[in-house]
Amino acid sequence: MLTVGVDVGGTSVRAGVVDAYGAILDTAVAPTPSGEAPLEDAIVAEVKDLASRHQVTALGLAVAGFVTADRRGVRFAPHLAWRNADVAERISGRLGLPVVLEHDANAAALAEYRFGAARGTRVAALVALGTGIGGALLIDGEIFRGAYGVAPELGHLRVVPDGRPCPCGKRGCWERYCSGTALAATAVEMLARDPGCSTLLAREAAGDMRAVTGRKVAGAALDGDPLAQRAMDELAKWLGQGLALVADVYDPEVIVIGGGVSQSAPLFLDDARERYASLVTGAGHRPLARIRTAQLGDDAGIVGAASLAADLAGRRLNPR
Repeated sequence: MLTVGVDVGGTSVRAGVVDAYGAILDTAVAPTPSGEAPLEDAIVAEVKDLASRHQVTALGLAVAGFVTADRRGVRFAPHLAWRNADVAERISGRLGLPVVLEHDANAAALAEYRFGAARGTRVAALVALGTGIGGALLIDGEIFRGAYGVAPELGHLRVVPDGRPCPCGKRGCWERYCSGTALAATAVEMLARDPGCSTLLAREAAGDMRAVTGRKVAGAALDGDPLAQRAMDELAKWLGQGLALVADVYDPEVIVIGGGVSQSAPLFLDDARERYASLVTGAGHRPLARIRTAQLGDDAGIVGAASLAADLAGRRLNPR
């Protein structure tokens, strides 16, 4: 059984044909349009393109936003046009395929549980470090969504009272200190405190602090830039502190670190593990969750969405 998974992101719409083993057989990608109709047109065009080469049975969409409890609509997505939209019904009507939606972090966590770093665990959490922080929790292989389908918003746990402002409206959220965006903000603050420094990163930012990105900070740290390395140390500190909170609440067997920032894990993950181990409640007197990097990388959302689509197609083929 082949299905299509689509990762609907703020910058690109990435689709893939996925088999029962989680392998991606074919892909299509397009920029994310603005507006509901153009966005749905882009999704439909990609799926039709893939379906012209493969016999697919269902479609799953991984969406960075609040998905309805029945996984057929989008309540709100900050970087997409959908607002209280019946997405599954509209796209299913155009393609003639069953459609299921899922939060992108949930989809990635499910993919890691079925095919990647969380295989064989009973309780697993995913922390996706990207522009912000995406979070997911799986219990016995089932995604925990909360009462209204929006849990868990780990990135908006407040770790610094009256700290950095967050687009969510609060201040001091975890993702303001532990994400790609946060890494750049930390480096900019350090540069502002030491304007005379002549590091690689300082020269990169000369005249325009907006040139400093999380990716550039990580690259400079890898090249030995001392200021960038201090910024990575700050990221590790806040990651460890946040992971201790996650472990205190959920007590997982494994915490999978995903998202784009995880590609730089050798620069910060060991330090984060040490801080987590020292801060978790009952440190020294309890088993610790294993902290692993994601195995599926940027493809996890596609694979997870397609896997959920396969579940949906299977239920239709074999109703109880």
